Amino acid sequence: MKNNKSLGQHWLNNREILDYIADEASAPESPAEQGKKPLCVEIGPGLGTLTSSLLKRFEKVIAVEFDDRLAANLPGSFPGTNLEVVNTDFLKYDLESVPAPYIIAGNIPYYITSPIIEHILMAKNQPERAVLLIQKEVAERIVDEKETVLSLKCKNRAKVKLGAVVDREEFTPPPKVDSQVLILEPHAPEVDEAVFKIIALAFSSPRKKLLHNLLPLKSKNELIEIFNKEGISRDARPADLHLKDYERLFKSML
Repeated sequence: MKNNKSLGQHWLNNREILDYIADEASAPESPAEQGKKPLCVEIGPGLGTLTSSLLKRFEKVIAVEFDDRLAANLPGSFPGTNLEVVNTDFLKYDLESVPAPYIIAGNIPYYITSPIIEHILMAKNQPERAVLLIQKEVAERIVDEKETVLSLKCKNRAKVKLGAVVDREEFTPPPKVDSQVLILEPHAPEVDEAVFKIIALAFSSPRKKLLHNLLPLKSKNELIEIFNKEGISRDARPADLHLKDYERLFKSML
């Protein structure tokens, strides 16, 4: 079936890679855990290549597909299996309706990577794990010591680690960049969500000094005093501070 370029569709057909993603999604929590996992929510199943691997490892797969034609074709590709196809935008899909425990897996369209990750991490009914194939550069920036708003949001609500790199040539049609597996294991927030008001302002001009970006909140002299108190360099850029740094900054500004 022809891909829809506007939806960022690139088909991955390498069975070894697809099985690897499914294995990461269904990895047991402990050596004592055996058999299939109960439930996986798959984002954007497309032609069902990853769906095939997931159905072998999960008792049920809920495939959330935005493309009407692909959603209509999927059930007929897997007769006799416990596959539920939901024809909707994943960003509008109510994760609160999913029975826990569950896992999320998917090959994510590059152009909506951040909204999808935020939708997963902000859900009250969080998955045990999310295994996402995303743009390699974005995956690397999420785990990097130099922070972004997305990396801070991920680290606030999940343990993050990188999986295998997938070459662009493994896709049909090939995208312009390589991909990488990102594994998220959600946990309780490290800092209060209110801290992200400071973070959003800090990254309003990511290349400028943090001190400059926070001037709408305090005078320069007040900020210098706070920075000195918290041991933050007045030359620091937004990417230089980590979650706990921003939390201390936030509390000092109250």
